[in-house]
Amino acid sequence: MQSLIVPGILDSLSEIGQFVNAAASAAGLEKKVAYRLRLAVDEIATNIIIHGYEDAGLSGDVGVLVEMDAVALTITLEDSSGPFDPRAFADPDHIYKPIEERPIGGLGVFLSKNNVDRFDYEYVNGHNRNIFVINRPKPS
Repeated sequence: MQSLIVPGILDSLSEIGQFVNAAASAAGLEKKVAYRLRLAVDEIATNIIIHGYEDAGLSGDVGVLVEMDAVALTITLEDSSGPFDPRAFADPDHIYKPIEERPIGGLGVFLSKNNVDRFDYEYVNGHNRNIFVINRPKPS
């Protein structure tokens, strides 16, 4: 298992993205799949930093854990902000409306949950764990 711990600040998003890209490459993911994974992780990491830490007047770290086996690549984001289960966040009802009728924002969690093969969440010992699973390509 590989891990990265960065401060929970917006400047850390680039480092998280590079770490996820490296894991996706090591897992042999196609570029389109790797992009979807990075987008999903980036959206949740941004929410952790802005809403979990900054808006709440808190500071903390974001841990990124990578696990890989023959079947899947799993990325886990871990933070110590208040509990927030993205799975409980309803999908936006405006997703299929014309752009001019959509409000700004509200798509990050939707994109995260729908751009990976499995999305899980758990709150353990005062830490949120957002878990992104992407199936690896089957060997030829």
